[in-house]
Amino acid sequence: MARSITSTIGLAATVALAVPLVIFGIEQLLAGEHLVGGIVLAIAALMVLIEEYLTTPTDIPGLVAEKTVGAVVEEPEED
Repeated sequence: MARSITSTIGLAATVALAVPLVIFGIEQLLAGEHLVGGIVLAIAALMVLIEEYLTTPTDIPGLVAEKTVGAVVEEPEED
């Protein structure tokens, strides 16, 4: 699936916010705090997954336009 510039920037911002959590979670795991480290790593993973797969209200117009163009415009046939 192709990404738009705004969705790429949004994902990059989410990853930038998740990286410190990952570092903290790994430090906690290495310090013996397995529960805290695991929870923090799970939160960081959920941040990225939600950004990647959740459809937000701002995504809906793009999805509608994509389906409309796909229904109206036919791809040319190659001979």
